[in-house]
Amino acid sequence: MNLPWREDKIQVISGLDSATSAIYEPILARLQRVEDRLLTLRNDSLPDLDLLIKHILNSGGKRVRPAVTLLASSVHEEQSDTSVTMAAAIELLHIATLIHDDTVDDAETRRGVATVSQKWGSNIAVLFGDYVFATSATWVCETENVRVIRRFSETIMELASGQISEFFSSFDAFKARSDYEDRIYRKTASLFCTAGETGAILGSAPEQSIQSLRSYGYSIGMAFQIMDDVLDFEGNSDHIGKPVGSDLCNGVLTLPSITFLEKYPDNNPVRKWFSDARDPEQLKLAIDMIMNSDAIADCYCVIQKHCASAQASLRELPKGPSTESLNLLTEYIMSRTK
Repeated sequence: MNLPWREDKIQVISGLDSATSAIYEPILARLQRVEDRLLTLRNDSLPDLDLLIKHILNSGGKRVRPAVTLLASSVHEEQSDTSVTMAAAIELLHIATLIHDDTVDDAETRRGVATVSQKWGSNIAVLFGDYVFATSATWVCETENVRVIRRFSETIMELASGQISEFFSSFDAFKARSDYEDRIYRKTASLFCTAGETGAILGSAPEQSIQSLRSYGYSIGMAFQIMDDVLDFEGNSDHIGKPVGSDLCNGVLTLPSITFLEKYPDNNPVRKWFSDARDPEQLKLAIDMIMNSDAIADCYCVIQKHCASAQASLRELPKGPSTESLNLLTEYIMSRTK
């Protein structure tokens, strides 16, 4: 089959860097099948829809979540077609959440590319996000596994509730760390949990391994999001695809800000910015003080703890290429810069 952009998509999967290539090595052929499945979204009979689909598929991505699904499914050496379908559905669900999140946040770019809402407006973005959500659910039904379908449905609820929680907690400098942890579980870690759990189920893993891979997904999901939140301060805007400090600018309290507030509760510029978000100098001061404090270093310690928990979950699994790749993924998360 002559599929459009196939060479580009192979480069997205295996050409990022040596670290990701090593992680994907045991599943590279099946991950390419995930890419091929995503390309079936193309709809020549509806050119306007096809234009939107091409835009999101060309915007890149590391395919970390489908990789976790495939690796989890092969820990016990089961290579089922349903795990490929599930991995594609996981990635499609992730894409749908990004479309909606960017719309809610009024984001102009994602990975350095114009968002759907910026390019076509919020109305089209919401409708298109719904279309992608529905397609992902249809693909999951092809697994014909009720437990998997139920978990996927629960994940959609968790993702949505996480976004709702973020909206209602914006510009609230008094939210506790536990509120943040619950929110990032719902917004990010829940999908990693589902990737690990459903991959294991479809790979015919025993129940103990299913739970270990779910725990692994939780831990790397939490670490992944906290690293995102750190990169919002430390990252290069060209690399992370959005302005540095954009979370704080939008009133979103993340772990670097929370840690800074906990350490320096008096006369804190974050509280001043949240109480009157009209002074760009106050925002700049808050960002500079966070970056020059020990709050960032404390966040790295939390990331390392989550990655250590993920590695502990893997010790309960059979040794093999897939388990080793999952371990490599924890090391990659601790070292990623974008």
